[in-house]
Amino acid sequence: MERRFASIWFRHLTTDWLALRQPALRNMPFVLAEPVHGRMVITAANTLAETQGIHAGMVVADAKAAIPDLQVIDYPPGLIEKLLEALGLWCIRYTPAVAVAPPDGLILDTSGCTHLWGGERPYLKEIVTRLRDRGYDVRMAIADTIGTARAIAYYGKDAPIISSGAEWDALSPLPPAALRLESDTVHRLRKLGLRTIGSFMSMPRTALRRRFGPELVERLEQALAQKDEYIQPLRPIPPYTERIPCLDPIRTATGIEIAIQRLLEMLCKRLANEGKGLRQATLYCHRVDGKMVQVAIRTSRPTAHVPHIFKLFVLKIPQIEPALGIELFIIEADKVEDADPVQNALWGGVPGPEDTALTELLDKLAGKTGILRVSRYLPDEHHWPERSFRLASSIGENPTTTWCEDRPRPTRLLAKPEPIEVSAPVPDYPPMLFRYKGEVHPIRKADGPERIEREWWMDKGEHRDYYQVEDDGGRRYWLFRSGHYTDGQPQRWFLHGFFA
Repeated sequence: MERRFASIWFRHLTTDWLALRQPALRNMPFVLAEPVHGRMVITAANTLAETQGIHAGMVVADAKAAIPDLQVIDYPPGLIEKLLEALGLWCIRYTPAVAVAPPDGLILDTSGCTHLWGGERPYLKEIVTRLRDRGYDVRMAIADTIGTARAIAYYGKDAPIISSGAEWDALSPLPPAALRLESDTVHRLRKLGLRTIGSFMSMPRTALRRRFGPELVERLEQALAQKDEYIQPLRPIPPYTERIPCLDPIRTATGIEIAIQRLLEMLCKRLANEGKGLRQATLYCHRVDGKMVQVAIRTSRPTAHVPHIFKLFVLKIPQIEPALGIELFIIEADKVEDADPVQNALWGGVPGPEDTALTELLDKLAGKTGILRVSRYLPDEHHWPERSFRLASSIGENPTTTWCEDRPRPTRLLAKPEPIEVSAPVPDYPPMLFRYKGEVHPIRKADGPERIEREWWMDKGEHRDYYQVEDDGGRRYWLFRSGHYTDGQPQRWFLHGFFA
C-alpha cells in the first residue's frame, strides 16, 4: 500500500484554546508568558497581538511598552502537551494512526483512509473545516513523506496536496527551516547564501554532512523518501479494527444497528479467513459534539458468527447516547483466539434435530440432491455391526437407546464386507499386510482382536475377530477374520469399514 501522511499545523494553538474558554479575549490582543531567568517572556501571542509586532520570545516589558493595553496571561505548565494529545485523540476518527508533533502540530498516517471521504481533497477539507469551526487556526498538507507534508503545511504557499513522487519540486522553493533543522544550522546555511532547499538539494551528501552535520542529510533524505521515518501513534493500532464514517450523523437505534451489522460483517470476514474468533470487542461511537461513547461485549468462546455477536451488541444499544448524532463508528477486536471456522459456520439455534436451521438446511439439500439422499440414522440394540443402527422415520424421531461408545467403530461402515487377501504370521495375530482392490497396504500399527458373535436367534454362521489397523500411509481400517483359525484351511478376511 502506498504510504501517505498528513501534517496539521496549529498556528496559534494555546491562544486559540484560551479564546475558546474566554470568548472576551477574541477581540483584544493578549499573550501567554512564563518566567525565564527572572524575566517574563512571551510564549505565545494571538493574531491581534502579532499584527502589532508582538511575537513569542519577546520580553513582556518590551511588549507592554509597544501595546500598553496588552493582556498578559500566565502560561499553564504542560498545556501544549495536553492540547496536542486531546486534539490527536479527536483526529483518530479520521485515521487510527495519529502522532503528536511538538510544539504545535500533529502527524496523521492517512494510508488507506482518504477513500472513505471520497479522496484526499475532501478528506483534507473535512478536517480543516471541522478544526476551524472549533476555533483553531490550522494549515494542513498531505504528501508521501512526513517531512514533505510538514514542510508544505508550515511553509508552502501553493497546493496543500503533493502528488506521489513530486517531493523534489515541492521542497525546492522552501526555506531550509522547513526541514525541521536546528536554528544554528539554518543560520549557517543562510550565511553561505543557501536560502532555499533547492540550492543545496543536489550537493553531495558527504559534503553536506561534513559541513553541516548528519541532521541536515537525515532530514533531507527523509523528506525525499530516501530514508524511512516513523511515527509513534497516540494509541496502539489493534490488528483487527474496522471503521465506518457517516455522511449524515446517525441519531436512531435503527441506524446504529445497521452500522454495527456492517462493521461485524467486515471484521468477522477477516477473522474467519484467518481462523480466528472474537472473545472481546469494543464499539466506539464518535459524536458530532466531539465526545465519544463506547460499549463492549465478551463471548464465552471464540466466534466469528455475525448474528450471534450482533445480538450481543444490540443489547448494548440503549447505553449509546447519540446526542446530536454519531459521525463515525469504529469496532475493535480487543481479544481474539484461534477458532474452528467450520464450527462457527454451523452455529445457529438449538443444537441437534430441534434446530430449525438444521431442518431448513436439510430441505435445501433435499431440493438439490433428492429426498432419498438425505437420511438420518439412530442406534439399535444389536451387537452385529450391520444391525447396530436403523433408519429414522423423521428428523424429529427420538432414539430409544444410546450409541455404544465403549468400543471404537469406523466412521464409514461398508454395507457389505469386502473380501481381502491377508498375510498373517501366527494364529490370532493381526495381519502384516493386506491387499485391497489391487493395492498392497503394509500394516504399521494394529489393535485387537475384538470378537463379535453372530446373533444365533436371527441367523447362523461364524463369529468375527475384528482388528483396527493402520497402514504405512496413516490410513486406518476395520478388518475381521471370519471363524476360528484352522491349520491347513484358508482363512477368510474382510474389510468392513474406514476410520476418519
